[in-house]
Amino acid sequence: MPVTKADLGHRIDQARGQERADLVIKNVRMLDVVHGTLHRTDIAICGETIVGTLEDYSGAVEIDGSDRVAVPGFIDAHVHVESSLVTPGEFDRCVLPRGTTTAVCDPHEISNVLGEAGLKYFLDASEGLAMDLRVQLSSCVPATGLETSGATLGASVLAKYRDHPRTLGLAEFMNYPGLFAKESEVMDKLVAFAGRHIDGHAPLVRGKDLNGYLAAGIRNCHETTGAEEAQEKLAKGMQVLIRDGSVSRDVAALTPILNARTAPFCGFCTDDRNPLEIGQEGHMDHLIRTAIGLGADPADAYRAASWSSAQHFGLRDRGLLAPGWRADIVLLDDYESCTVGQVLRAGRVVTPEIFEGRRLPEIVGLNSVKRKPVNAEVFAHPATAATQPVIGVLPGKIVTEFRTASLPFGADGLKADIGQDVLKIAVLARHGVNENIGRGFVQGFGLQAGALASSVGHDSHNICVVGTNEADMAAAVNRVIALGGGFVAAKDGAVLADLPLPVAGLMSLLPFEGVDGQLRTLRAAVRTLGCPLEEPFLQLAFLPLPVIPHLKITDFGLVDVDRFRLIA
Repeated sequence: MPVTKADLGHRIDQARGQERADLVIKNVRMLDVVHGTLHRTDIAICGETIVGTLEDYSGAVEIDGSDRVAVPGFIDAHVHVESSLVTPGEFDRCVLPRGTTTAVCDPHEISNVLGEAGLKYFLDASEGLAMDLRVQLSSCVPATGLETSGATLGASVLAKYRDHPRTLGLAEFMNYPGLFAKESEVMDKLVAFAGRHIDGHAPLVRGKDLNGYLAAGIRNCHETTGAEEAQEKLAKGMQVLIRDGSVSRDVAALTPILNARTAPFCGFCTDDRNPLEIGQEGHMDHLIRTAIGLGADPADAYRAASWSSAQHFGLRDRGLLAPGWRADIVLLDDYESCTVGQVLRAGRVVTPEIFEGRRLPEIVGLNSVKRKPVNAEVFAHPATAATQPVIGVLPGKIVTEFRTASLPFGADGLKADIGQDVLKIAVLARHGVNENIGRGFVQGFGLQAGALASSVGHDSHNICVVGTNEADMAAAVNRVIALGGGFVAAKDGAVLADLPLPVAGLMSLLPFEGVDGQLRTLRAAVRTLGCPLEEPFLQLAFLPLPVIPHLKITDFGLVDVDRFRLIA
């Protein structure tokens, strides 16, 4: 909103105490982000802007801040809202009261299903939310040429939105093999956004390969999983975004790199986090308290979660509690445990009323699952050898291992082997482009019976299914098709529990509280099948992602990610 001379006049007069401030937080302990210290002070606010600190003020409205600590609003530096399993309006309601006042999202999940229509839906939604949701332009639609996507976003389409007021730049550039190969479409996108912000995605990329990746103008990485890797990336000028989602939990490994020197070059992000984890643990507040609990200086953690990300993304109006800065403020009941007591967004206290009257766009992407029902025979796995490649699941990580196992033969080919915890896995194209089915084996789900299926399968979001037998795999997949997308657990040919996700096969139409409840029921059902994984459906959803080492599966078949090629 443009600032007028009258606006500036009120700010100046309220800052100087010549006019009562619109709002004053009285007698609060405020984090000085610059020095990392706490000061007892009033915070005066005029409209959306802080106008006074380190002085006494009176206000038309006053909030008692006694025994609370004020810190800048938290910034989620990289998130896929679709992976929260709720629409942008429900994501807003879920995370803003927990202190996440700004989020930088990449809608490449819905864009891989719906293309430009999905991207535009998020841009339109971002304009009506109570929080500030910035939308990066999805760079990898499709993520690779090794899978069937529902859409394509080329450089010319992305360039149309380059100057949209809700965008900051190009979203995570996942196709680093394509970058190294200098593929034409990859180069077109990088050229179109040269000199603009470009988000990165470079798991285990090191040495001269990392230099080449950064030389293309890419600025950050949220896929760093080890301290040594992080230190190299920091030394080469790459912003390290410390992630803790529903599957990938990297705060423990990366907290040792966070200190007063590195905090300006770090940020925090959730990437993929659903309402059940948010309800049980938190959102950005969870990442901050975890880092502090692991030994990070609180000031460094709060700095990385606010000012550092604001500066990195060019959001120059937030991240400090100081005159002239946006009044995105979190009032903490406890500083070290990051216990959020109250939140202000652009000078407004966050209450349920702040979400009333929002102008949100019409839902898109219903009826996006275009796959006919299947029978058990489609999961037969003919083979000439018993020894097969096996995807090795690592709990809490999206990186997988390339393993092998000797498997039993049946009349129709290779079978799952529960004794070795080696199950069948398949990916079925669901966008109406073809009828592809990729088949393979996976180890690490621990199922003793039944099957799990999902229409969430990063990043092309075909239907993924894992199971102990073909009949239950078919039952689970057919329920996903009937729902128009979702998560399903099946046993003995019957559905045990499900979570419908009819919005592009990715998001629920329910409030986030309803999704939380359905996830609890679904998780309990999966436990009865013997699966020990904390988040089995999102762990399954990352197995078709052929830009994360080492062995993955798409509707084309098994992918050796290290060699970036299909396994015959």
